Amino acid sequence: MGQGAAGEAEVALYGWVLDHQRADAAAAAADLGLSPERAGTALDRLREAGLVQPAPGDPGQERAVAPEAATAPRIAALEADIREQQLRIARIRAEAEGFASAYRHRTGGAGGLELIPTLPEVRTLLTRMSGECREEVLTSQPGGGSRVPEAMEEALLRDRALLERGVSLRTLYHHTARFHGPSQAYVAAASALGGRYRTSHELFGRVIVFDRETAFLPTADGSWGAVVVREANTVAYLCQLFEQTWEAATPFSNAADDGLAKVSGELDRTILRLLAAGLKDEAIARRLGMALRTTRRHIADIMDQLSAESRFQAGVAAARQGLLEELEDRTEA
Repeated sequence: MGQGAAGEAEVALYGWVLDHQRADAAAAAADLGLSPERAGTALDRLREAGLVQPAPGDPGQERAVAPEAATAPRIAALEADIREQQLRIARIRAEAEGFASAYRHRTGGAGGLELIPTLPEVRTLLTRMSGECREEVLTSQPGGGSRVPEAMEEALLRDRALLERGVSLRTLYHHTARFHGPSQAYVAAASALGGRYRTSHELFGRVIVFDRETAFLPTADGSWGAVVVREANTVAYLCQLFEQTWEAATPFSNAADDGLAKVSGELDRTILRLLAAGLKDEAIARRLGMALRTTRRHIADIMDQLSAESRFQAGVAAARQGLLEELEDRTEA
């Protein structure tokens, strides 16, 4: 019975022993319409579960006991094991903390910065910070449209736990996420729980901030590590960047609901501005969270629409048509 729910035979036999104040598998089998083998197996399982025990003062007789009395010793043993495991966890953490100062000193942690070199270590710390977060999480996720469904499912489980605790959650994505089915499904599910999501053609970079106290930034070498920032002024500055971008961003909606022509037009205008600023294809792709091939296709379409054979000609044509001035007006607004 420790392997699953009680079966009908066990429940019936337990009731029979209660009624007759004795354990007799053969008699119970005849009364209950069970085979002797089935009744014997059921009685053995009741004994293993502690539901049938020797009668006090008469070891030759057995009786049924209350389920609470039967389970109490087993639960007490499990609780003792849990307490022992908790003590072991505390000892492990205390032992690790003894080396923390040396680690932070050599990785930059002493100045409010800590380098986390590997992805498993980053995930472990993110999970811990999510569990300890009290009030707010701010996230900027460039390239949100490229995230795989498995990652979105993992994120939804983590975000659900945060939101159910009443933690505020705001996330910025690139507009390209609105074309991404898994991103649309994730945002719809998390929004229903209270999460808030906005999109922008350009983001200032990837960052996660917990309670405006601890920020996670990507490493400069493009690895899967992270830099953890706890210095108060730096974290405040990152939060200010987030708030400025959030105010200018638009609520998340899929491209079809927002109008494909409108979304495409906004994207082309942003690409045109970045081209005029002299950015290369790779830099534009990173700024917009798009695949390089997709970015180049958009650039080719723009140049074709402007009848331009070079980026310089595209810039001249855009200036003649007042497109760059329109972009400046939009930016200032």
